[in-house]
Amino acid sequence: MTTVTEDVSLQGLRDALGLLKDREQVAVRLLESSAKHSFDPDRELDWDAPVEEGKWFWPPELVSLYGTPLWKQMSEEQRMDLARHEAASLASLGIWFEIILMQLLVRHIYDKSVTSAHVRYALTEIADECRHSMMFARMIQKGGAPTYPVTRLNHNLARILKTVSTTPGSFACTLLGEEILDWMQRLTFPDERVQTIVRGVTRIHVVEEARHVRYAREELRRQMVTAPRWERELTRLSCGEAARVFSLAFVNPKVYSDVGLDRREAVAQVKASGHRREVMQTGAKRLTDFLDDIGVMRGPGRRLWRSSGLLA
Repeated sequence: MTTVTEDVSLQGLRDALGLLKDREQVAVRLLESSAKHSFDPDRELDWDAPVEEGKWFWPPELVSLYGTPLWKQMSEEQRMDLARHEAASLASLGIWFEIILMQLLVRHIYDKSVTSAHVRYALTEIADECRHSMMFARMIQKGGAPTYPVTRLNHNLARILKTVSTTPGSFACTLLGEEILDWMQRLTFPDERVQTIVRGVTRIHVVEEARHVRYAREELRRQMVTAPRWERELTRLSCGEAARVFSLAFVNPKVYSDVGLDRREAVAQVKASGHRREVMQTGAKRLTDFLDDIGVMRGPGRRLWRSSGLLA
């Protein structure tokens, strides 16, 4: 396959991680991987199979209340019910986020050559995200839990983000939404305690999201080298604020009252949980290390990351 080489003035770019790869070559490799490893969830997964008795919808160690005094007081049935509702909450968050991501990707390619591999891969990723959103919605229905939309405030903040976000800010937020959930899903799909349908959903998502993360990382590196100073500073702030909002929206507090718990007490115990803090920081570490290396985690933005609880 012939690739279109970038403008020579942009070749030889380097950051703290080394030489940046040619944008078109990266896209060609991702397109080749997409051709070999893409899935149709409607055909790949057995949606008609019954829900399995005694199996979790989310690994217990990843449930927000795990290890808290409240968790120790709960029956096994109530714990599994909370896991089912939290899986629905995370899937709802994932759909919300992927709809935002699709719009940001369309904005990113709007002024770019429609015949480039870079644009073609972005369109491929949008198609992936469409399937993922439908897959998550179907998983929520399969589990029998309600959907859990984000708060009206966060919904409208995202509306502003979609309108004003610069390119590096868009890709930084993309990674924030993808990498923490990806870490959790990598623990979920091999776990035989978990429902087969959930394992299948997370396996598909992990395989396809690996390409999305690569695309976003390569583009964010490029943007942090080439963007003007004001845009880099804005990216640091917007990324830190997105981390703060994301951590608050990660599990909808309504899940606690929906399984018969005191919502206020449950939220307080999650905030005080050392185990939960460790889970979230471990899930974010690969991302925060990367953002630190390329210069995103600086100044007030870093303080916002700390306030989010995602940065140790």
